[in-house]
Amino acid sequence: MKHFKPAFRRVAAALFCAAGASLCAHASAATLRFGTDPSYPPYEYKLPDGKLAGLDIDIGNAICAAAKVQCVWVESSFDGLIAGLQSRKFDAIDASLAPTAARRAVMDFTQPVYPADIRLVAARDAHLTPDVKALAGKRVGVLQGSTQAAFAKSNWATHGVSIQEYQDQDSIYADLANGRLDATVVLGSAARLGFLAKPQGARFELAGPRIDDPAIMGASSVMGVRKGDGRTLEALNAALARLKQDGTIERLEQHYLGDAQAAK
Repeated sequence: MKHFKPAFRRVAAALFCAAGASLCAHASAATLRFGTDPSYPPYEYKLPDGKLAGLDIDIGNAICAAAKVQCVWVESSFDGLIAGLQSRKFDAIDASLAPTAARRAVMDFTQPVYPADIRLVAARDAHLTPDVKALAGKRVGVLQGSTQAAFAKSNWATHGVSIQEYQDQDSIYADLANGRLDATVVLGSAARLGFLAKPQGARFELAGPRIDDPAIMGASSVMGVRKGDGRTLEALNAALARLKQDGTIERLEQHYLGDAQAAK
């Protein structure tokens, strides 16, 4: 078994303590470092004062509060999160992460946090649907490094659909609104609250049915930890189980998502 730094052992001890185990020694000095991409409302975003907010942020903070450890948030572009995890810039990824086979090869996943809902967003009068016949010749924006990008490149790019990758979803929304893109593939709830509910998204809609491809996009959101870091993984799973049991995660989901939920 790999050896883990003392900070990791203290984090694990504190989290298990929150879940009911007696491993609380010296937990007050511990920190838990989460990597996140704060450009994906309502999951993770910044308030005008620069403070992080969103469903994933609140879940992470709830884990730390229950465990009596300090949350440290490390910001990154989404496509840089896996490299950041592997280089030990943080202990876990908390960013609406979908548990795909490709990612499982380089990291371990927690239990599911909430289910997925992947949708195409396009102008109402464009009459687009998420299939190659409708999208042939169109420009579709996707978040770089996301499972939506992997799906679109695998299924659509070879059929005459122009797939354009961006480092943040807000830039995709801007280009969609100004006509540089015809559509985007994104979490349904992220589109509703981050774009469709705003003036720039007034003429757009969730176009066509939900997109299902469990092999590429996964069916839920998880947190990711370094491959073999069993202490952190077990500790996060214990804390998540407690937060589900006491209704915390359900309340946060309802607050941020209503009935629309997803993972990227």
